[in-house]
Amino acid sequence: MKIHIKNGRLIDPASKTDKALDLFIGAGRIVGVGNPPPGWGVDGANSVLDATGCIVCPGLVDLAARLREPGFEYRATLESEMAAAAAGGVTRLACPPDTDPVLDEPGLVEMLTHRARLPDFAHVHPVGALTTQLEGQALTEMAELSEAGCVAFGQANRAIVDTQVLLRAMMYAATFDFPVWLQAQDPFLARKGVAHDGEVAARLGLAGIPVAAETIALATILHLARETGARVHVTRISSAAGVDMIVAARAAGIAVTCDVGVHHLHLCEMDVGFFNAHARLDPPLRSQRDRDALRAGLASGAINALCSDHTPVDDDGKQMPFEEAEIGATGLELLLPLTLKWAREVKLPLVTALARVTSDPARILGVKAGSLDPGSAADICVFDPLAEYRVTRENLRSQGKNTPFLGMEFPGRVRYTLIDGHLAFDGTLG
Repeated sequence: MKIHIKNGRLIDPASKTDKALDLFIGAGRIVGVGNPPPGWGVDGANSVLDATGCIVCPGLVDLAARLREPGFEYRATLESEMAAAAAGGVTRLACPPDTDPVLDEPGLVEMLTHRARLPDFAHVHPVGALTTQLEGQALTEMAELSEAGCVAFGQANRAIVDTQVLLRAMMYAATFDFPVWLQAQDPFLARKGVAHDGEVAARLGLAGIPVAAETIALATILHLARETGARVHVTRISSAAGVDMIVAARAAGIAVTCDVGVHHLHLCEMDVGFFNAHARLDPPLRSQRDRDALRAGLASGAINALCSDHTPVDDDGKQMPFEEAEIGATGLELLLPLTLKWAREVKLPLVTALARVTSDPARILGVKAGSLDPGSAADICVFDPLAEYRVTRENLRSQGKNTPFLGMEFPGRVRYTLIDGHLAFDGTLG
């Protein structure tokens, strides 16, 4: 299948390209940029996609998307969430290990990746459990899980309380150069907390989670990373103090990267409003100062990547009192428009902003993706940066309709998503 994408503005953050160039695709790979490759043939392409007024960029790479399989199919299915990924221009994603059963056995990882091998489905990169059943006690067989397809090892949002276990896990991972992904949140300081420990929580009478819950856990992670030499990725950083600590750790030579959830880039504790359960997130939405620091840190590169933290929840899970509502928000289809909104507001060039959701997360994953170089897999997103995307329950393809952005409009509508040169989503069809 030969495809010609014409008349588009090509932005490739990996090569810092931003110019009007056509793209040529053959046999699932990019075979020409600007000009057709030798031997393209007199018949030309089998399909021509007109990208007039659109941006052509690598498919988005998401570092945190819960697909809810296996075990939570009543919240979402692989089919529904893959449809959401394609509609959002996401062509690769990492899924956390907190499924049911937990991703701590090679057979479970192989089953998930096998289920995801369909033309319309994004490439799935499982994050294996660092400890058995995520209980923070016995280490998993990381080598076997890696052979089964795991790209990293973590605990999702469950902490390892025993620091000796965490030390041994990092030592083992460092021996084989396995990346360790950890959320920085002290389980005792966060115990029973449901919102940021600040003005809004005090006014609403909600149990708070202080910033210290993040910084104390982060200090432990960073110290052990320095002792072991493990490659550590801190998931979903939420505070200004946390960003400062990571910057200081890098300056000291510690190999640490981090990401931020897209909701934390635009929302703060004030968006909890009057017990809006859609704003019940983990980590919690923090102060306006923290939000502004996250926005600036992502722009400067102090924060390495932006993720959707996609967590579909059914209606029953959200239509409850704030303290009892399930944690999470849908995000796969909002990652691109919220990235564009942030870039516009901080006046960041698109080539830099798109790097945070393409080439930069691909580098953290350790996969060859996020590039439009000839020879690369034809994982491509074509979007209209001026067309408005309205967030409604009907427009969301995810089975989870839980988002604090319902009813809002954002710039950036995906026109086409290609996965391995296959047209997985056609937004021109309505």
